Amino acid sequence: MHAIKNILTKYTAWIFRTLAPLGPWGVFAIAAVDGSLFGMPVDAVVAGYVYYHQSNFILYVLMASAGSALGSLVVYAIGYFGGEAVLRKRIAEERFNRIHASFEHHQFWALMFPAMLPPPTPFKLFVLAASVFEMRLSHFLAAIFAGRFVRFFILAILTIKFGPQFVEFAGGMLRQHALWVLLGVAFVLIVIALLWWRRSRLKPE
Repeated sequence: MHAIKNILTKYTAWIFRTLAPLGPWGVFAIAAVDGSLFGMPVDAVVAGYVYYHQSNFILYVLMASAGSALGSLVVYAIGYFGGEAVLRKRIAEERFNRIHASFEHHQFWALMFPAMLPPPTPFKLFVLAASVFEMRLSHFLAAIFAGRFVRFFILAILTIKFGPQFVEFAGGMLRQHALWVLLGVAFVLIVIALLWWRRSRLKPE
């Protein structure tokens, strides 16, 4: 395990050194690749850029969010041309029905919320579902951009406050306690949804 950790650390450092001369476009590129078919240590790269160029952190957040949204078009195309069969091969029938129901009722939020969450959230599964269930392309891009913006903005603030080592610490905590983290996020989202529903009901006609 220690050897694997060292390899990943060196791999991330190599990526950061390679992309550093590109400035904000380096963040865009790594996020686009991560959003497509190839998983990349995008959080660590964004944190590195933000830490060394803190005054420009909002630019890096925007570029990473845009890159992730545009890179996800690759997965969108696979689902669009492959149809339901592509998604059904990857998940059980019960989960397929749950995801389908979430997209039927709240299409934008069904994609934005997973986009906000870091690994090990199976985000590409929701991207694939969005295309299979014929989510409008403009809404698709907006949902991913919004979700990623929230994720990277929080990451940037925490990196400025605690340093880039926070990414490694948070990643380890998520891997060890993924279920509790997801349950906590789900609880918060349910509370927000209930408050929004209650507020909408109280509005005068």
